[in-house]
Amino acid sequence: MKKVSATIIVTLLLAGCGGEEFQDLRNFVKDSGADMRGKVPPPPEISPYEPFSYDNSSAIPDPFKPHKADIKFANRSGQNQPNLDRSREELEEFPLESLKMVGYLQQADIGYAVIRSSDGKLHRIKAGNYVGMNFGKVISVSDSEIKIKEMVQDSAGDWSERESSLQLVE
Repeated sequence: MKKVSATIIVTLLLAGCGGEEFQDLRNFVKDSGADMRGKVPPPPEISPYEPFSYDNSSAIPDPFKPHKADIKFANRSGQNQPNLDRSREELEEFPLESLKMVGYLQQADIGYAVIRSSDGKLHRIKAGNYVGMNFGKVISVSDSEIKIKEMVQDSAGDWSERESSLQLVE
């Protein structure tokens, strides 16, 4: 009987201590949101879309039409412009990067370069011929390289020279 009553007392003591272990934490969580009432502001009113029409009388320039930044440079678009009316040569159909120098010939003191185009055909050119898509004029031909002067147009419409070369591929 003593053992049974000691077991009951120990069980009651343990049961009394076990239930209140995190009660203060539970009360804090339960009471922490009691005073908080959130207020969400109403969404802003959306105004209807009003299109803007750009016209010549407007002080704001149309962003979708090209324009020159300064009027005094307006006549420069033709400066250094290549001859656009001349007849095109066969190698002007190909980008310069797709052409390869594969040989060199010399006849009557004139140096000729042998060029392979991207379609596999061989072409013979000399100084004065045109190659590439950027109005590239052959300046000189040597046994190891072709020097080319290209004409490229910038965003303002001006033309500038750019030097390129093709090296002999072995």
